[in-house]
Amino acid sequence: MQFGHNTNVKVGERLYHVQTEDHGAGQALIETAVYLRGRVVHRRKNHYSDLLPLDAKKEVVLKQRVDDQHYQIEEELRTGALKFPTTAVEQAATPGPKLKLRIQNPAAWLKGRRAALKVRVTDELGNPLGKARVVARMEGTVSPVEVSGSCDADGVVGLEFEMPKFAVASPFLVIEANWGPVLGKLRMQLKRRPKVPAV
Repeated sequence: MQFGHNTNVKVGERLYHVQTEDHGAGQALIETAVYLRGRVVHRRKNHYSDLLPLDAKKEVVLKQRVDDQHYQIEEELRTGALKFPTTAVEQAATPGPKLKLRIQNPAAWLKGRRAALKVRVTDELGNPLGKARVVARMEGTVSPVEVSGSCDADGVVGLEFEMPKFAVASPFLVIEANWGPVLGKLRMQLKRRPKVPAV
């Protein structure tokens, strides 16, 4: 079992997002990232190879370490004990990074009235983002459609739904993703296929 936390900490006018993850026994790593306006301003990593191999008793100890690391950073933020390089804070004042969304099956995602999207989410450098949350919805349809899911370790998620009737000539497919405080969006206009006259 993997443990983790996602919380927001407001310090003065700044809102920090604190994300702590257990990367699993394969890496035996607890990592906490502190975000300010979508940019990482601090990282803290601690290994737990001393607890391997994990068993029920050691998992209790691991969960406590994850909790302690997360709450310690929250406390350091609130008290001002956690200091950041000036450049990190200055960079956070500029517009934050965006997620990149790509439809993996652009030619085959729509068959008849059945949509089966395969979406990949990466950071700006192309690194896959596992556990990113993805929502797809249709705009300009008679009835609303919205489906969601979480990406696997390769940053890929499958989303399936029945295509509704169009209320406009060219509706939109909108796909949004978030990974902690970092966001991404893809908006595609769909064209209604012309009817072929019967001969």
